[in-house]
Amino acid sequence: MKSRIPLPFAAACLLLVSVPGPATEAPAANSCAGGGGFPAPPPSYRSVEVGADGRVTFRLCAPQATEVRVTSPDAAEAIPFGTGLPLARDETGLWSGTTGVPVAPDNYRYAFVVNGVTLPDPLATTFSRERTGTQSTFEVPGEAGRFQAYDPAIPHGAVTEFEYWSKSLGVKRRAHVYTPPGYFRDSKRYPVLYLVNGAGDSDDNWTSTGHAHYIIDNLIAAGRAQPMIVVMPAGHTPERGNGPGLLANTDFGADLHEDLIPAIDAQFRTLARPASRAMAGLSMGGAHTLQFGLTRPDVFRYVGIFSMGLGVGEDATRYEQAHAAALARAAREMKLVYYAMGKEDFLYGSVAPTRAMLERQKIRHTYVETGGGHTWINWRRYLADFAPRLFR
Repeated sequence: MKSRIPLPFAAACLLLVSVPGPATEAPAANSCAGGGGFPAPPPSYRSVEVGADGRVTFRLCAPQATEVRVTSPDAAEAIPFGTGLPLARDETGLWSGTTGVPVAPDNYRYAFVVNGVTLPDPLATTFSRERTGTQSTFEVPGEAGRFQAYDPAIPHGAVTEFEYWSKSLGVKRRAHVYTPPGYFRDSKRYPVLYLVNGAGDSDDNWTSTGHAHYIIDNLIAAGRAQPMIVVMPAGHTPERGNGPGLLANTDFGADLHEDLIPAIDAQFRTLARPASRAMAGLSMGGAHTLQFGLTRPDVFRYVGIFSMGLGVGEDATRYEQAHAAALARAAREMKLVYYAMGKEDFLYGSVAPTRAMLERQKIRHTYVETGGGHTWINWRRYLADFAPRLFR
């Protein structure tokens, strides 16, 4: 179970959008903000409500607002990407709107845009901390999303926030660490998957948005995946001005190999050997996996590259020349190289040069091509397909 610290910013947002005037002025009797007082009474509305037909209604009390929209980077078919879904105001100052089409069962991020200012939902209870800023999340229940949802009928692991000092970078760093059901009751050692976030995310997103912990819980309970520790590092490193691009920046690799992996092996009961380590990542995390996972068969024997490929920041020729010996060893020793991409992904053009490189290097790989684009809808499913293949 993952503990959450209350968000002061969200509380401030509640005051901002719910109170119609100065703090000393009581709300109007017919205002959605209620009659004032402290503590404030419970709101009379639900901010997110999933209908029986799968359409989703959003509500926000903002009596002083002149325009309110809801945005989501994940539900593009129902909430237009960029423009968002406009909400309408009633006589009490309550803004509401319903998607025109059903939203498929899954987990989604969203935020309100009030007079041009983007805010997390002040009534939400789940949030996604991204590289910059915070969004709220909501889940649409249903069979298609069950693989990534919490199941009260099965055992669950725990997710902790793990802080460590990075000597290579000279800063304190953080990772989220999932330990499987039973970890705190037994004395066994476990294999480890290092699972890296994308460029817009933080180390929080693989759980808050991606539900990686629920995916692994469900797979373990079904007997489809080995119990494992999952380490979700911070994919971003401190900015260095106009520094190198994704595939040329070695700061993440230095921190991963010199600091984080030793710290995890020291603090958790790991099987500290290449055959019991895997690395995977989405988008930027896929670039890190190409650079610091595939080229390190002395550390990892399983790698997964989700929605990323060569040609983004570095071409295949330079990559092969820089890592010739490591790639030759990877061809001999890697147990799994898993590569997944959606046909509508804006990085789909990187598939051909990446697969051609793997074939030139005689690196056997499993390629999975799906519909959809550069979205969490795909990345959760790639993880659910990748994890059962590990540590067999």
